[in-house]
Amino acid sequence: MTLKTIDYTTTLPGASHWSLEVRRGTAMRLTDTSGAGNLGMLFYNPRNLLERYNAPDTLKCQHTFKLTAGHCLYSDMGRIFASITDDTFGWHDTVCANSNAQHIAERWGARDYQTERNDWKQNGFDAFLVELAKYGLGRADLAANLNWFSKVQTDAAGAIALDQSINQPEAAVTLRFEMDTLVVMHSCPHPLDSSAQYPRAPIKIELGEAEQINSDDLCLNARPENARGFANNALYHIGV
Repeated sequence: MTLKTIDYTTTLPGASHWSLEVRRGTAMRLTDTSGAGNLGMLFYNPRNLLERYNAPDTLKCQHTFKLTAGHCLYSDMGRIFASITDDTFGWHDTVCANSNAQHIAERWGARDYQTERNDWKQNGFDAFLVELAKYGLGRADLAANLNWFSKVQTDAAGAIALDQSINQPEAAVTLRFEMDTLVVMHSCPHPLDSSAQYPRAPIKIELGEAEQINSDDLCLNARPENARGFANNALYHIGV
C-alpha cells in the first residue's frame, strides 16, 4: 500500500532529531536514501502522554522478533498506533534500544559541540530527550524504541549483532497511523553499529493521506491479535 497523496516531504540529516503530531489516517513513508541509515522512533498518545509505544507487546502478540509489512505497532493500552503497510527492507529492530554518549565516545571519540559545531556526534538517548522536553516529558518517559533500517541477528550463544552487510539504498517502509500519534525520532547510529567512522545517513520522510482500510487488509488479518487491536482502537475513537 502506498500513500494516496504526498502532502509534505523533508529529509532528516544524519545525527539529527525531530518530532511531530501525526493525525489518524495519515501515511508516513520513510526512505533510507543511502542504504546506511538508522531511524530511532517512539510513539506517544498526544491526548494522554502516559500511553506510549510498547515493544514487548508489539513482538509477543504478533509472534515475531523482527518488524516488517503486516505488523502493527502497539501502545501499552493494547491499541495500535500505526500499521506497517509496505516494506522493501524486510527487517526492523525494536529490541536494541538506543546509542548513548558512552557508546559514541568509546567507538568514535567524545562529542564536543564547541569544536565540532553542527558536525558533533549526537547519540540517540540525548536526541530523544531533547525532543521529549518539548512536550514536558523526560528520562522516565523513554521506552524501548524502534530502529528502522537496522537488522539484528543472534548467534548460537544468543549474542545479538547488527547485520551491517545489508546495503539497500532507497529501501522504504510505510506506516499508516491508526490513531493520533506524537512521533519522536532521531537519525543517530544504532547502538551496535561498528562502522569505522561515525555514520551520518539521512532519512527521507514523506507524509500524506493513507488509503482506506479494507476487510482484506494485510495488517488487520496478519494475526488474530491485530483484529482485537483494531477493535480496541474503534472503541477508543467512539469516545474521542
